[in-house]
Amino acid sequence: MTNREFLTEYVLAFTHSLLHAGVTKAVISPGSRSTPLAYAFMKQQGIETYRQIDERSAGFYALGLAKASNSPVVLVCTSGTAAANYFPAIVEAYYARVPLIVVTADRPHELREVGAPQAINQINLFGSHVKWSVDLALPEQGNHLDSLKRHLGRAATLAKTSPKGPVHLNVPFREPLSIDFDQAYVSDTELYRFESGERLTDKAADFLTEVFGESRGLLIAGENTGEIPAEQWEFIRRLGWPVLADPLSNLRANVPADLHELIIDSYDALLKNGKFADRVAPDAVVRIGPQPVSKPLSLFLAKVKPARYVVLDESPMLRDPQSAATHHIQQHFSAMWQLKLKPKSSHPYLNLWITAQKLVQEAMEAHCQEELDEGVLAKAFFDELNDCDLTVSSSMPIRDADTYFQSTPRDVRIFANRGANGIDGVVSTAFGIQAANKRPGYLLIGDLALLHDLNGLIASKLQHADMTIVVMNNDGGGIFSYLPQSKEERYYEDLFGTPTGIQFKAAAEMYDAEYFPVKTTAELQAALRVPKEKPVRIIEVATDRANNVKIHRKLWSRLDEELDAWN
Repeated sequence: MTNREFLTEYVLAFTHSLLHAGVTKAVISPGSRSTPLAYAFMKQQGIETYRQIDERSAGFYALGLAKASNSPVVLVCTSGTAAANYFPAIVEAYYARVPLIVVTADRPHELREVGAPQAINQINLFGSHVKWSVDLALPEQGNHLDSLKRHLGRAATLAKTSPKGPVHLNVPFREPLSIDFDQAYVSDTELYRFESGERLTDKAADFLTEVFGESRGLLIAGENTGEIPAEQWEFIRRLGWPVLADPLSNLRANVPADLHELIIDSYDALLKNGKFADRVAPDAVVRIGPQPVSKPLSLFLAKVKPARYVVLDESPMLRDPQSAATHHIQQHFSAMWQLKLKPKSSHPYLNLWITAQKLVQEAMEAHCQEELDEGVLAKAFFDELNDCDLTVSSSMPIRDADTYFQSTPRDVRIFANRGANGIDGVVSTAFGIQAANKRPGYLLIGDLALLHDLNGLIASKLQHADMTIVVMNNDGGGIFSYLPQSKEERYYEDLFGTPTGIQFKAAAEMYDAEYFPVKTTAELQAALRVPKEKPVRIIEVATDRANNVKIHRKLWSRLDEELDAWN
């Protein structure tokens, strides 16, 4: 495909996606840099175009169109001060809550801030007077159009989501700027969005009921910090689908006895096996909450591309990093409880998951009896918990929770900072959770993350606290040992291993915390069972990064062999 062909495909996808999102009007202020978009809007059937030479007037003209129609209107201009002349109308739209989609063409990145003509800093040009602003990638081969389509759908939905208002898309173009007028737009996938409201619309309810009627279906549950109501368990009972439950979904704890087999907690291990993944390709997927932490699950969904992959998310900013979703219902997932599903009988697809999970769990149990690494120690820790809140740090702790925290009738709620997935502030977050819920708090954390927020321990001196911290001290950044960086020995330890040689006994003394150094599962269990006498207990578990990788990979190899033999 030539650059001209890709540019044409890009701008046709641009206008088609806006039309698909319900946008039917565009106001164009003619200019050079916006040429490809101007052509595409004029060419797009279903979008009515209006021309206004003066950008300031064009902005208010679009404002009037949007106000009268109560629907988003697109504004398109060239680069430079043309965009700045839209500002007065954008300010009015923001405060009057009028939906506008402001599209400013721009110079490519290499021509910014170097004295090129008609090139000003257009990034976040309208500041806090738009609901959202994004600088799109250049339309070049290799850039995926799925990402563009998601951005455009999000822009249109956000503009018309209460409170309505303007959004800003900055679109860079390189010369040449001409397109092929005879080239047709061929759409492979389009995201379908259902409008939001206090309850599911009849259309959304009918659609979901049809989807939930499938036999080869998966319910994927991401993070949920709220209590699990009885209605959710009853919904799972009637649905009869395998539930791939992220540890942060809190569907792995307090599990009713009759639903234990429906909760699939070993999907990360199962989906690493190619044969099993091929056998369980679903016809329908419904996801509630954000994407789970499991990378094999993400790769699985991107590969199988379910015909209907529905995400329930109350925000117009759909969380779908793989661009795999086919439908977005802008609603909190609790809206599903209103659906009157007929209970399903057992199905071979569900039995596949149940049988495979039992196989994996038996193999993991044997592994934990024979081996010792951070994962095995983490499982011993998890198995001791009940009637408490557990906070897990990013990097390896959340992954160990995904692998080793298995569904249980015990009452353990799990929390983590997975918005940006950082390791900063984890200690303080754990203390805040414990203070809010007023029951024993536990924290699983690595040595670097504990160092990042060591001053968070002062919370125990300022107010009541009940916290047990289990720190896996592998003397550095353990997760990098599993990543491609570990294969390059030069500078690895300096840049990624980052050993510090620090132990936390002195920190425990400084904050008047109980301190237990341990190396084995028996020592860890014993430390956890000693009656607690102080607000904070620190259990430091000494581990070895190289051994962790070796044992970790040994487990995955063992599970893969077991599944291959079964498949």
